[in-house]
Amino acid sequence: MRSPAGNAELALLLEVASTPKPGNVDRHRDLADLRFEHFLAGAVGARDGLELAADGAAVGPAFERAVEGMATQEGGNTQFGSLLLLVPLVRAAREELSQPVAEAVVRETTVGDAASFYRAFDHVDVGVDEPPEDMAALDVRRGADAIPALEERGLTLFDIMDRSVPGDDVAREWVRGFDRSFAAAEELAEADGPISARTAAVFLSLLAERPDTLVATRHDEATAREVTDRAADLVADDALETDREAVDAFAADLVDRGVNPGTTADITAAGLFIALEHGAIEP
Repeated sequence: MRSPAGNAELALLLEVASTPKPGNVDRHRDLADLRFEHFLAGAVGARDGLELAADGAAVGPAFERAVEGMATQEGGNTQFGSLLLLVPLVRAAREELSQPVAEAVVRETTVGDAASFYRAFDHVDVGVDEPPEDMAALDVRRGADAIPALEERGLTLFDIMDRSVPGDDVAREWVRGFDRSFAAAEELAEADGPISARTAAVFLSLLAERPDTLVATRHDEATAREVTDRAADLVADDALETDREAVDAFAADLVDRGVNPGTTADITAAGLFIALEHGAIEP
């Protein structure tokens, strides 16, 4: 029987191995600067941090250790957002992997957890938006240099996530009780076919449901909305079953344009972990 840390590592591997996931690395597509093997190595490298969370370590240090391990491969940032979801979920699984318990885990984070979160940015470059003017001293891109300002304001890691909404949908999961992650797990459980096909279907469904905030950050809101509208049309047409070529064309177009719905992939990975941990899917 796999441990929660084992299921989290497996979720990262299943997420990247599933195809097609338009705009993202999968087993058939690489990006210009990120390859499939980078994600495999990132998932394996993150295992020590996931084990810390499973053993009851605080969320911040466990997350920092997971990111440090993830970053040992040559591609850079592969699964930062996924780990920010998975670490508290793995920690919650020590008691019960439910929305109330997961919400309690993140709400109980401390200033020390927030400091570890900031130190994680020293290990890898992460695509984030410009902070509001009153948060400039707390720009996460400053990494550990921002910790004195963080400590002066007494902000916990949950406080930082709360201030990151609505521009970051990984942060939104923290604030909203991981609602989309648990919904993705239910959709995976109810779908038919191999896990790779289920994962591709859930990814496309999530992308059709809500514009990807990483796309909005790296491009603009209009691009994020266009991607979601195209995904919604494919979902409405059941294109993964009836017109796979249309989905593949969409995937190729996003890769060619450098449009990467990475936040949607992060939530997909979290959904996979929940489904695995609940025994709803089994490879």
